[in-house]
Amino acid sequence: MEQPTFFENNASQPLAARLRPRGLDEFVGQTHLLGEGKVLRRLIEGDSVSSMIFWGPPGVGKTTLARIIANRTKAAFIDFSAVTSGIKEIRGVMREAEKNRLYGEKTIVFVDEIHRFNKAQQDAFLPFVEKGSIILIGATTENPSFEVNGALLSRCKVFVLQALKPEELAELLSRALTDPRGFGGMKVDISAEMLMRIAIFANGDARSALSTLEMVVLNGEEKDGKITVTAETLEQCTSKKSLLYDKNGEEHYNLISALHKSMRNSDPDAALYWLARMLEAGEDPLYVARRVTRFASEDVGLADPRALELSVAAYQACHLIGMPECTVHLAEAVVYLSLAPKSNALYTAYGRARKDALEQLAEPVPLVIRNAPTKLMKELDYGKGYQYAHDTEEKLTNMQCLPDSLLGREYYLPTDQGLEVRFKERLKQIKDWKKKHSE
Repeated sequence: MEQPTFFENNASQPLAARLRPRGLDEFVGQTHLLGEGKVLRRLIEGDSVSSMIFWGPPGVGKTTLARIIANRTKAAFIDFSAVTSGIKEIRGVMREAEKNRLYGEKTIVFVDEIHRFNKAQQDAFLPFVEKGSIILIGATTENPSFEVNGALLSRCKVFVLQALKPEELAELLSRALTDPRGFGGMKVDISAEMLMRIAIFANGDARSALSTLEMVVLNGEEKDGKITVTAETLEQCTSKKSLLYDKNGEEHYNLISALHKSMRNSDPDAALYWLARMLEAGEDPLYVARRVTRFASEDVGLADPRALELSVAAYQACHLIGMPECTVHLAEAVVYLSLAPKSNALYTAYGRARKDALEQLAEPVPLVIRNAPTKLMKELDYGKGYQYAHDTEEKLTNMQCLPDSLLGREYYLPTDQGLEVRFKERLKQIKDWKKKHSE
């Protein structure tokens, strides 16, 4: 259980820790959940919280909200680490929580990065959540639908927290300059424009914004008892400034386009540069991995089927270990795709098929390949004349699978690149056989 000690020195704590909101009135952001009359605020103010999971990016207040809830309900607060706590530790704490319950005391168990707990660890919480021994509050940056056990997830309400807006972060930074826990006892000269630049630099992360502010103030020019933050100081303290870009803006799309087109042009050096530009600027590696996986089928396809396998493996590696370790996995995929033979035959094939599908939505499925699970359907000739390819020596039939209006239409036109030449030869053999054995 977390308890303050006599020896704690608040002045030595980072600014973000000193300014941690003590109540909802000091909390910045998440107005969709904590605004007047909103659901989470009503639950907290009414002391009627149940087990819940906060899902959102770093630095948006997940841990802070858990602490506010604990203070509001006067509950014992237990902070669990998903990295260092095993099943033995969980069960020990649960026994303590059960004792508290018998004495009428609530216990809130906060698990940061709950997605890092394995299934057995998550299961250890279940019986205690079910009988109300604990109120479990989990925090995660990953989609809980995939990372939290279904049985545990069904007993928790999921609240989605959003990245803070630059205006909200600027408000928080202004408060830090006047709050006694922050720089309220100092004279700090920093313009509103600079505060907004720090807010934009933080990219929705309050902890990052406060850390940057602390750095620029501590490195400011002190004279006559006043600290002045210059543009040069700000630039030095945000050394990645030239790399950063708005993830929702034009530069975001320019850089991913540069990566894609460098790989398409078989230029691994350029591709690695644009990859590094994005990752070092703070881009989500899973976003890059998704785009790389798309490229594997759009621009390489069956010219090298292993390209997709390697791209998916890189995505899984990014998901498993995150930054900065996963940079090498993405680099491997990007270089492989750059050097792989190129074919957009699958991309153009789907485009042609999509056009016909949209323009001829009402085309009936040929009776011969319809499913016939009922007697009535069989009487209506569903599935009549169906030919099971495995019953033939060649594993081929001349059965018609396209609607009459699209008969003879060709979508997939393989190239002579890489392994796709084999698929081209195989497709020609199939079509020649069907033409020869057509009725």
